[in-house]
Amino acid sequence: MLQPLGARVLVKRLEAEEMSTGGIILPEAAQERPREGKVVAVGAGRFDDEGNRVAMSVKQDDVVIYASFGGTEIKIDGEDYLIIDEDDILAVRE
Repeated sequence: MLQPLGARVLVKRLEAEEMSTGGIILPEAAQERPREGKVVAVGAGRFDDEGNRVAMSVKQDDVVIYASFGGTEIKIDGEDYLIIDEDDILAVRE
């Protein structure tokens, strides 16, 4: 697999909703871009001003919500992933 560096996170996007809340099936062009994903791997964390490593606030298998246009898209073995800075992660879904 791939190991992110620093305060970066490797995320596998969750699938976009194919049906609206009212039950209407949405064509692919009308579907919102997913902003939720499952954490596949995390970097070691960033360094603070004193040079101490700060632990990551997310861990593998967490489901996270991230900024709409955050991250870099990559493809590994035919699967789409994002590499996201920890700062672009808005919340962890429980």
